[in-house]
Amino acid sequence: MSDTHPLPRLLVADDQVDVLEALRLLVKPEGYQLETASSVAVALAVAESADLDVAVIDLNYARDTTSGAEGLDLLQQLRQIEPTLGVVVMTAWGSIELAVEAMRRGARDFVQKP
Repeated sequence: MSDTHPLPRLLVADDQVDVLEALRLLVKPEGYQLETASSVAVALAVAESADLDVAVIDLNYARDTTSGAEGLDLLQQLRQIEPTLGVVVMTAWGSIELAVEAMRRGARDFVQKP
């Protein structure tokens, strides 16, 4: 292909290294060019510097935090950087209210982690 990056670029942001590795193993064979971030700051830096096609982001990054506020803010910031970016949010601490708020802020989907 003559495109600058023929493989779709995927950002996966989660503070848990095991989750990042599991998703890397899952999507790499599917032909995605993978960028990973273990913090909100790194996720934003990647989004600023890379031409992303989709982002899968966790909602909680600080230890002992389950509100989802960090991830909801990250979602909003990612959408400001790239308004057409497809963002899927994931969390182990899901609720209907959190899912609705994520969708309201522009998430394309909401996935609850096991």
